[in-house]
Amino acid sequence: MKKLLLLSGGFSFLVYSIAVYAATKAKADLLNAQGKSIGAAVFTARRGGVQLDLKASGLAPGLHGFHIHTVGKCDAPDFTSAGSHFNPEGKQHGWDNPQGHHAGDLQNLNVGADGKAHVNVMIPGVTLGEGPDSLFHEGGTALVIHAKQDDGRTDPAGNAGARVACGVIVR
Repeated sequence: MKKLLLLSGGFSFLVYSIAVYAATKAKADLLNAQGKSIGAAVFTARRGGVQLDLKASGLAPGLHGFHIHTVGKCDAPDFTSAGSHFNPEGKQHGWDNPQGHHAGDLQNLNVGADGKAHVNVMIPGVTLGEGPDSLFHEGGTALVIHAKQDDGRTDPAGNAGARVACGVIVR
């Protein structure tokens, strides 16, 4: 009888572990303005924020601003449906802004001469759980790549130019 209870308890732990693991991950499939898939991003909950692992191709070489936007909608070709930057604390734009930065502000994405980019960064202060800092607030969020480099300070969007790729962040 003890063996059966131990097995049952182990099974419950396994089911609980799988459920917790599933709740700590999210993803975004990135599409360009023509609706073609150009990459994907995986979001993993970590202590103090969310880890972002992004891989993309088919982009113009150089630096590109990329941000989390406040609406989980990516209507091509201009992706303005994604709204403004995710900013639950009402701060100014840019990592170089002395007033603080939007929660959705990310450092520039460096795209190689081959049009490919891979970045793995921590996004502090956001969550995949509940509350105002959650990427899963009502209406959702999206990851957007811009045509130009983000200057790190100009409010509201760092002069990063047109939106060239977008992916809705989903569980």
